[in-house]
Amino acid sequence: MIRTGLSILSPQGSRARLSVFIWHRVAPKQDPMFPGELHAERFVRTLGWIKRWFNVLPLDEAVRRLSDGSLPARAAAITFDDGYADNLTVAAPILQAAGLHATFFVASGYLDGGRMWNDGLIEAVRRSPLDVLDTPQWGRFPLNDWRARETAALRLIDQIKYLEPIEREQAVVDVARAAHTTLPTDLMMSSAQLAQLHQRGFAIGAHTVSHPILAKIPLPRARDEINAGRVVLERIIGARVPLFAYPNGKPGRDYLPEHVALVRELGFDAAVSTAWGASAQGDDVFQLRRFTPWDADRLRFGIRMAQNLAQPMREALV
Repeated sequence: MIRTGLSILSPQGSRARLSVFIWHRVAPKQDPMFPGELHAERFVRTLGWIKRWFNVLPLDEAVRRLSDGSLPARAAAITFDDGYADNLTVAAPILQAAGLHATFFVASGYLDGGRMWNDGLIEAVRRSPLDVLDTPQWGRFPLNDWRARETAALRLIDQIKYLEPIEREQAVVDVARAAHTTLPTDLMMSSAQLAQLHQRGFAIGAHTVSHPILAKIPLPRARDEINAGRVVLERIIGARVPLFAYPNGKPGRDYLPEHVALVRELGFDAAVSTAWGASAQGDDVFQLRRFTPWDADRLRFGIRMAQNLAQPMREALV
């Protein structure tokens, strides 16, 4: 039933629509602090549904076939953002076992020991030996069980995310100090792991150096972030990096028309956003849509994918 419905909504040829899945991490097992997040067992099930319902293509091939009207029915591509180490250690083996390709968009500045600010807060709270986290600036948080720790981390993220980058990083350091924790240095891939991911046949895409909100920084700096991130990745993998993902990726809020023009000018072949929907022939390949249902139930996952295909223009692009 689901496969038939998807075929109607996304037939082959010039009327095809391209669904692009987006993930960030795959934990080796269910996370007690964030039990709803993706883990290996759930990822195996999800890929099973996707393989049955969709024709999964490498993203670069899908872009070419979208443009020339030769996509198969129910065309899809798989992507990951940011460059987490579990992309290699957990996600890649599962993808290979399923015979599915993926493109990994990597923020080069976090390779080799870096971490994203929100992960710093999460890990500070997760690893704290305290029963109560008392932060003079951000509040007092009970840590008596995993649910309380989840709530504390999310509240801290919500308060700190709109600070300027330097202030935000200092806030993470301050929270870790108050939590009596040392922040991890192995959350993201190393350069060697990135090269290994590419050697396994997966595609590597650019995602800037430091994952800034492009709309919030001067255009010359945005150009440097986009280009320098790609240069580092190309040096590590020894191959051209033709695809780009806008950090955060909401059109009109996280990136603007001038950033689309910049990515095109810098010689990328295509770019992905996080606008919901599916892309059709004639759409801007520098603003490809991406969407992944959050449902763990097979039927709900399939229905939500069908709804996403049926409403590709839900969110306007820039």
